[in-house]
Amino acid sequence: MAKIKNNLIIMLLAAVAVGIGLGLVANQSIIGVIMTIKHIVGQFIFFCVPLIIIGFITPSITKLKSDASKMLGSILLIAYSSSVGAALFSAISGYIIVPGLNIVSSSQGAKELPDLIFQLDIPQIIPVMSALVFSIVMGLTIIWTDSKKIEGIFNEFNNIMMSVVKKMIIPILPLFIATTFAGLAYKGDIITQLPIFISVILIVIVGHIIWLALLYSIGGIISKQNPKEVIKHYGPTYLTAIGTMSSAATLPVALDCAKKSSVLDEEIIDFAIPMCSTIHLCGSVLTEVFFIMTVSQILYGSLPTFTNMIIFILLLGIFAIGAPGVPGGTVMASLGLITGVLGFDASGVALMLTIFALQDSFGTACNMVGDGAITLILTGLYKKEKAKA
Repeated sequence: MAKIKNNLIIMLLAAVAVGIGLGLVANQSIIGVIMTIKHIVGQFIFFCVPLIIIGFITPSITKLKSDASKMLGSILLIAYSSSVGAALFSAISGYIIVPGLNIVSSSQGAKELPDLIFQLDIPQIIPVMSALVFSIVMGLTIIWTDSKKIEGIFNEFNNIMMSVVKKMIIPILPLFIATTFAGLAYKGDIITQLPIFISVILIVIVGHIIWLALLYSIGGIISKQNPKEVIKHYGPTYLTAIGTMSSAATLPVALDCAKKSSVLDEEIIDFAIPMCSTIHLCGSVLTEVFFIMTVSQILYGSLPTFTNMIIFILLLGIFAIGAPGVPGGTVMASLGLITGVLGFDASGVALMLTIFALQDSFGTACNMVGDGAITLILTGLYKKEKAKA
């Protein structure tokens, strides 16, 4: 029994099963209680995310010393290249595959979730992007000014947030996942949206697998390490991302999984994983591009022009860097591009948001697992320089 409790994968799978079972049999009163619990637990998890970013990124930058500025530039370039490359791959696939698809565009008969019994909001101390910028600014200025006392404070804060991750966030994640799936099952999304889910999501998941294989192959070549020594630890990360539909909520598990790898540098992990969880969205942009082409074919009878798609993709790579790590964050950040560059109307936006929401968990899972590949690339680029230093 103890082994089962300590096995995160088993706990997450059990949470999914329990959540679906509850959602199928619960009445309106019970589901109201379940959604209230989900809201409170989710509020706490999202409250901790900016603190985790500060607690991990700032100390990791100060430990990198002279490599920090170079590594920051490298990770931004790699993350942007990965997102744009995934989007281009998706667009080419879309031009080939989408015209032959026959996809149901909407579901009927879905139940409405009841109002929460009470709403306890726990606002973040600062937004995620502000925490990211603050971490970078503090890390670099501590190096430049050689501020040992402030560096020590951030190192202590790192220890505190590691304890929060292991003893508070990870133990409550199964509860958050179970309540999420209970809501989906109660609404009927899992059943009524199945035709869309099967016809489009499977295509997108194959795209995710291909892109992850490419990223990890590049990571293996650059680092001269076996990428299996990284990806084999990422099962809990993938399942958590599917269950929470949020890179922010998955971040604690991703850190824990990456630290189990024998080939990744721990200081680079503390820098790259929190950073990538905010700026690297290869799976989400790959999915968004394919769905945009699908929705365009359904509503407007044609695919976007190649020129418009190129402009959209290049800008989407930039917008994705600032997308919030919450369900649907990538699409929400790029709504201006969808309407301005591609000319979608309100119906197109609504359908895009609906279909994207159904698969958001798989895109998030691809994002978070892909972060391991970027960390492997950075380890190959900078581990030797760190050793010499």
